[in-house]
Amino acid sequence: MQKTVAVLGGGIGGLSACFHLSKSHQVSKIVLLERAGRFGGWLSSTRREDGAVFEHGPRGIRPAGAVGRNTLNMVEELGLESEVLPVTYDHVASKNRYLYVGGQLHKMPSVVRTVPPFSRPLVQSVLKEILISRGKEEDESVHSFVSRRLGTELADIAIDSLCRGVFAGDCRKLSVRSCLPPLYNAEKARGSIVLGMLLGSGERESCDCHPRAAQENWAQWSLKRGLQNLPEALEERMRNGGRVEVHKDTPVMGLSTNGTGWEIQLEVGTIKADHIISALPAKALASALPSAAQPLSQQLLEIATVTVAVVNLEYEGSVLPVTGFGHLVPSSEDRGLLGVVYDSVPFPQHNRTGGHTTRLTVMMGGAWFQEVFGNPEKVTEQLLLDRATQAVTSHLGVTTPPIWSIVALLKDCIPQYYLGHWKRLENMRQYIRDHNLPLSLAGSSYDGVSVNDVIFSGRMAAEGLVGKV
Repeated sequence: MQKTVAVLGGGIGGLSACFHLSKSHQVSKIVLLERAGRFGGWLSSTRREDGAVFEHGPRGIRPAGAVGRNTLNMVEELGLESEVLPVTYDHVASKNRYLYVGGQLHKMPSVVRTVPPFSRPLVQSVLKEILISRGKEEDESVHSFVSRRLGTELADIAIDSLCRGVFAGDCRKLSVRSCLPPLYNAEKARGSIVLGMLLGSGERESCDCHPRAAQENWAQWSLKRGLQNLPEALEERMRNGGRVEVHKDTPVMGLSTNGTGWEIQLEVGTIKADHIISALPAKALASALPSAAQPLSQQLLEIATVTVAVVNLEYEGSVLPVTGFGHLVPSSEDRGLLGVVYDSVPFPQHNRTGGHTTRLTVMMGGAWFQEVFGNPEKVTEQLLLDRATQAVTSHLGVTTPPIWSIVALLKDCIPQYYLGHWKRLENMRQYIRDHNLPLSLAGSSYDGVSVNDVIFSGRMAAEGLVGKV
């Protein structure tokens, strides 16, 4: 059947959906609608004339597992493999990660020794973990799950920091089932995280890594011109391939359904489509849906998001007292400051040419934004910049001011999978099936917030329509 598919949202999820749809001949027309003046969503890089590259959103991408391999396959299909900057597991940025606790930097502890800020060796928690019985609940907060299985100290410091680093979120509210599925599944299958990790959870294991990444032992990778190069290459492929009609500066004002398909209201005129893949944030889709789909909108509105301030700083010379990927800060230490990434360590290729510099990124806010900085609409860039440079001074002992800086306020950038998220997803997808809505959900609001997860969600939405491509 010849049909028109509209993809809403030109972030990396929507672009991925278009990329996979355009390989199939079951669809006669693909239309991509993006509200902003550029594609790529949160994948955004500043490239300076002297060769320096600064990331305002995600930076390194992990190659592991089926979703990691899927992204690298796409990179190759787009002809970008020569642009990849890999960081191996034996690189100092992979080996050294720090926590800032009690006013000091601590290297992430090895399993055997007792290292501050922890009062007992991790191996002790790990051995005890094997004996703890399974949880009874269908879902649990990350903090509760880890406290129950590995002790509160690990939950309060390490897991609290990890959730701030990955989700900019509060581990006391985030769902273990949706945020850390490998841990949840290991306990369900084997009664223990440790045993689950050692023996596998009974499902097919994810040693299906990308061959080159596996052979060369990659821990993460970026691109020479920054990660924004990925959406740029996808956009170029769409424009040159002739299969996708690409529209930016085109917000979706509303959706109405006429029994068989959709009518999409734009600022000027309408577009008809037989099927919609929404790669919009859940809230944006909720406000576009017709009032008849109110129960679906209601569920979509329950998926919260947080705002993160990202401050890129550049310093003259080598200013770091330690070397590694960066450091995270638990909420008990400083609620507003999530962590600092030492960008020059994993990706020195992104430093300017000529003369040594150190690039750092300070991440702030997240679930604590409002409490610490107030209304994101009113906060000034100067306040965020001051707060970031103060942190670099107090955490890393850097006394010189930065020679260059840029502040990005990413409003509602990371969806928060709170307790019961899995049930909301089930309810939404059930509603869509029961009402025969020609609608697929993709993007970061549903099945994972990492770049790999979002790209994979776009592929799954496309393949759900046209089969494997």
